[in-house]
Amino acid sequence: MAADSVSGTGAERLASLADERVDHRFKGLPPDADGLTVGELAAQRRNLFSGGFTTPVLALSAERLDHNLRLMETYSVRHGLAFAPHGKTSMAPQLFQRQIEHGAWGITLAVPHQVRVARAFGVQRVFLANEVVDAAALKWVSAQLAADPEFRFVCYVDSVRGVELMDSALRGAVRPVDVVVELAAGEGARTGVRTEEECSAVADAVGGVDTLRLVGVAGYEGEVPDADSERVRGWLRRLVSLAVDFDKDGRFEGLDQVVVSAGGSAWFDAVADVFAGIPELSVPVLKLLRSGAYVSHDDGHYRKITPFNRVPEEGALQPAFRLWAQVVSRPSAEQAFVNAGKRDAAYDLDLPEVQVVRSGADAGAGERSADGIAVTGLSDQHAWIRTAEGVELQVGDWVGMGLSHPCTSFDKWELIPVVEQDGTVVDYIRTYF
Repeated sequence: MAADSVSGTGAERLASLADERVDHRFKGLPPDADGLTVGELAAQRRNLFSGGFTTPVLALSAERLDHNLRLMETYSVRHGLAFAPHGKTSMAPQLFQRQIEHGAWGITLAVPHQVRVARAFGVQRVFLANEVVDAAALKWVSAQLAADPEFRFVCYVDSVRGVELMDSALRGAVRPVDVVVELAAGEGARTGVRTEEECSAVADAVGGVDTLRLVGVAGYEGEVPDADSERVRGWLRRLVSLAVDFDKDGRFEGLDQVVVSAGGSAWFDAVADVFAGIPELSVPVLKLLRSGAYVSHDDGHYRKITPFNRVPEEGALQPAFRLWAQVVSRPSAEQAFVNAGKRDAAYDLDLPEVQVVRSGADAGAGERSADGIAVTGLSDQHAWIRTAEGVELQVGDWVGMGLSHPCTSFDKWELIPVVEQDGTVVDYIRTYF
């Protein structure tokens, strides 16, 4: 079910990322690389530690990134799932393309700006996990659909009022916008229609206009209140039943495919289990998984709750980010400060985790254990470090930290070095937030 690639224009724009000039806009990159193109700098294969990079600098492991891409491709195929990873995690067109090359049906996004980025780089299938009621954005989507017959776009609807606003903005459209009714994860959850009766009312509203086309149902199980395995599976069974009932009512007549979609990065094992039991409908079902945090994984939130912890025979994702900072102050035997803070590290769920220490930036410097070293807080440009008695840590040492929550790690870095295990930088990932 995967798209083979991005469009021709998108491929050209992806290639052109190598022509962007390195300068002051990009944190952590070597000052003596100013004026080089990204491609020229990558071709130099500099070492992250001795090649002139400045701290703080975020590194993405080449080997672990590749492992994670392959693992989720294998998982999706094994469970008969189409895959549209949530691109708002990275907002990196190079990673969009690699995900598509690894079998992704398309890319999931959250707001119209993100869709514009994806389209600029040729993504041909977009699932927008949100209701769109912005008239300017809807007119742009409509123009994209009219200009490119191969472009597939699907978004949520979760209210009759939303349908009315969408219809008003889309009058005269060449192609209808495909929509799925979003079933809320429960009372007090985030967006979505709260009851099946209300879902039918929204579906009726869609059926009453010619600017929209109902193509399925969707939602996000990660918002289930007090989520556990049974509650999540119970909500997923409601979602499946809603699709079955809509099909029995003839709401999918004329389609060649029905979309049933869910899946964050915490419960995709439950999605696979319940979606495996979707009965035969009047037309084939696209079982669309949307997990996105897997691409870099993390050393905090998702490491604790990944479904692969519950089903270890499926494999294991690997944390691919490491943030390197330098000790700039050691005011006491129990305290140190490094030069990375809230502007550099995710902190909305868990603090960074100190993993290794290097004695300076020498390429040959060995890494030693960070036992007894912990981050206790973040200021704008400093991490507060607590050290146990007897721990060796000096001003000038490099500290390597694992990060929690990739969704708020990528957004702090516009150009991220991709680093092989020996420290060789082989590529740079451009982000657009």
